Formats: sequence, C-alpha cells, structure tokens
Amino acid sequence: MLGTGERTRAAVRDLSPGYFALVMASGIVSVGLGYEGFAVASTVLLVITAAAYVLLVGLNIWRIVAYRHEVAADFASAEKGFFFYTFVAGTNVLATRLAGEHVPGVPTLLLAVSFLVWVVLGYAIPWAVVLGRQGRETLSGVNGSWFIWAVASQSIAVLAATLEPTLPALREALSVVAVASWGVGLILYGIIGMSVVVRLLQHGLTPETFGPPYWVTMGAAAITVLAGSRIVEMLNTPMVDAIRGLVAGGCVVFWAFATWLIPVLVAVGWWRHGVHRVPLRYTPSLWSIVFPLGMYSVAGINLGQADRLPLVAWIGGAFLWVALAAWIVVMTATVMHVVRPYWRAR
Repeated sequence: MLGTGERTRAAVRDLSPGYFALVMASGIVSVGLGYEGFAVASTVLLVITAAAYVLLVGLNIWRIVAYRHEVAADFASAEKGFFFYTFVAGTNVLATRLAGEHVPGVPTLLLAVSFLVWVVLGYAIPWAVVLGRQGRETLSGVNGSWFIWAVASQSIAVLAATLEPTLPALREALSVVAVASWGVGLILYGIIGMSVVVRLLQHGLTPETFGPPYWVTMGAAAITVLAGSRIVEMLNTPMVDAIRGLVAGGCVVFWAFATWLIPVLVAVGWWRHGVHRVPLRYTPSLWSIVFPLGMYSVAGINLGQADRLPLVAWIGGAFLWVALAAWIVVMTATVMHVVRPYWRAR
C-alpha cells in the first residue's frame, strides 16, 4: 500500500491540466451570486476560488519541475492539450471577481499574466498538437475541450472590458485588447465547431467518447455573450465605437445558440448514462459542466441589463440555482475523491 508521500506524489504526477476549471466554475458562480445580491455566499465562493487557484498553481509548478515528461505528453495530446487553457480562463475569472471587490492592482497583474500565457499557448499548443505530430492523424482526438481555447480568448475580453472604466490611463489599450480577443475567440469558436462536426461525421459519437468537456461548447457561446455585453457597456473609444453595434447583435445570436444547446447536451447525456448505462464516476472534467452552467447564468443576467432584455436577465437569474446546485454536487465529489485515498490508508 502506498504511503502518504508516495500517494501525494502520484496525485501530482497524474494531475489533470484541466483542474483550473474548478477555479473557473467557482469564480463564475460567485460572480452570479454577487449579481443577484447574495453577498455572503458570493464572498465564500470567492475565498474558495482564490484558495483553489493558489493551491493549483503550486501543484502545477511542482508537476512541471518534477514530472516534465508527463506534462510534455499532456501538452502534445489532442485529448488533453487544450485543457492547459483553463489556467488562462481561471486566472481571468478570478481577476474579474476580484475587480468587483476593488482589490487594487491584483486584477491588472493577473490580466498581464493571463494575456502573456494566452499568447504563448496560442502558438505552442496548436503546434504541439497538430504540427508536431509529423503527419499522424489528429482529427480523432478533437473533442469539446478544444473550445476552452475560445473560452480563454473571451475571458481576456471580459477582464479587459471590466477593468477599462477604472483605468483611464490604459483605456485605449484595454479597449483594443477586449475587442481583439473577443474577435479572436469568435473566429476560434467557428473553426473549432467545424472541426468537431467533421470529427463526429467521420468518426461518429459513442457513449464512451461523449464526455463532460462537450458542455464547453455551450460555455464558449455563453462567455462570448458575456464578453460582448461587457464590451457594449465600455466607455467610448475609437475601437469600441467601431464595433459596438455588431457586438450587441452578435451577443443576442450567441445567447440564442447557447440556449438551444442546453436541451441537446442534456439529451445526449441521458443517452450516454441512461440508455447506454455508462457509469457516472467522478473525473476532474465534471467541472467542465459546472462552468458552462454558471457562465450561461451570468451571461444572461449581464446581457439582459446591457441590452434591456428583462426576460433574458430573468432566465439567467433562474439558471443560477441550477449552476449552484451543480457546483455543490461536484465540489462534494471532488473533496471525497481527494480525501478518500488518505482516509482508506489510515
């Protein structure tokens, strides 16, 4: 039987690069609770989000130093490589929530860090996953996790648009960053969506291959709505003025598409677990369901306020309770998953 030290090292070695989705999910539910006036609950989730972020940064640094080969294998994997973008999105979700607490300097610093990592990963991961395979087939590895690339881009736009009114000296630069990253995320969503459709048409969809990351399809559409509605609310700059009308219309279209996707994803989930009896076990990718639910809620609330659409805002507020319930279930499963091996060892 493994001792505590060996068990911990094995957990770090096998740590999923997508675990920052826990930060993404907790942070966005915290934002939603703050929007709806539940300040205490929002603060509790903010503390959990910040603690999880610090812990995961430390564990990932440990993994990079001690288990370089495992990290490199994940980085070049079509199935896992794009999970590294959860660091970018998690950083920006946490920073966006901290911006609401008026923490001076920290959100701006986190934006600088996430932007730099986003730029580097934007070239490194596609190179490693696609071009680095030396002619080997890649399409069969395409899955919903690839949409996290688009999510990361839109998270940059959300944070830049959030900070723009409070940083007059950086207003022009932040407006360029917000609009540019929103546009990049929009194009990436289309490219990845076509890749996923081609993959499904060529390789089919089995109950085993349809996993929680496919929910990011909806989450990516929802964060596109949130980023766009934040851009619509930005102060006037030449970049924002040039695109404000297009962004406002695009937000409504993407909100409609995200809404349409929810019954589809629920139905396919029932087909997987109810019809084909695939066991519902804990995996870190379950956070890839919680984040889209929370993001859909926050995007609806924000879009309803920005475009004066009270029905959309009401739907977003109602959906917050679905996201909170999912967060409680998955967080309980996460804690049990982490604690159980040590408890059994005792």
